[in-house]
Amino acid sequence: MHRECSTTIKHAIVEIKGRMNTANNKRRKGTLETIRKAFMELIQLQELDQISISQLCRKAGINRTTFYACFDGLHDIADSIRSELEENMRQLYRDEIESRRSSSDYLKLFCHIRDNQIFYRTYFKLGYDAQLKGFVYDARAAEKHFDNKFVEYHMEFFRAGITRIIRMWLENGCRESPEDMMEILRSEYKGRLTQDSKASTGPILT
Repeated sequence: MHRECSTTIKHAIVEIKGRMNTANNKRRKGTLETIRKAFMELIQLQELDQISISQLCRKAGINRTTFYACFDGLHDIADSIRSELEENMRQLYRDEIESRRSSSDYLKLFCHIRDNQIFYRTYFKLGYDAQLKGFVYDARAAEKHFDNKFVEYHMEFFRAGITRIIRMWLENGCRESPEDMMEILRSEYKGRLTQDSKASTGPILT
């Protein structure tokens, strides 16, 4: 009987601890999001080296101890935003990544940008875009389309072009629809962006 009670108590303690950990994890996640949100709002108006930890803490409504329990510093926040955005993009193009082919479905990219504007503005503001590093051009398709001539230049032209288009769209508050942006892209590349993955000259994610 004593052993049964002891076992029951132990199970109850484990269950309580599990509930506490879940609650703590939810609180921590909420704090992380609060800090990141405050950071993204500040970075729209200032350069990274102009933002202080104290300023960020005031904006987020937390103390420095709480901040350092979540992040090592401002660059740590920036890296976490970069990692999350790039992971979201990889998930968005998971099929293309696995097949190593591009469907040229930029509509879902433009929709993702429209729905996550502050993330992308932050990404660009921090200089992480580097002409959309997350993308790898489908070089084999490009070699076929351009008769294997000057492919590197075509690749660089495409990367720079789409990066600038996205940046300008963000600066304009994404006032055009994702469908409009897709049409602009298609018209610029004169039909070379197709839904046929075997004929595409667009990039794929790594």
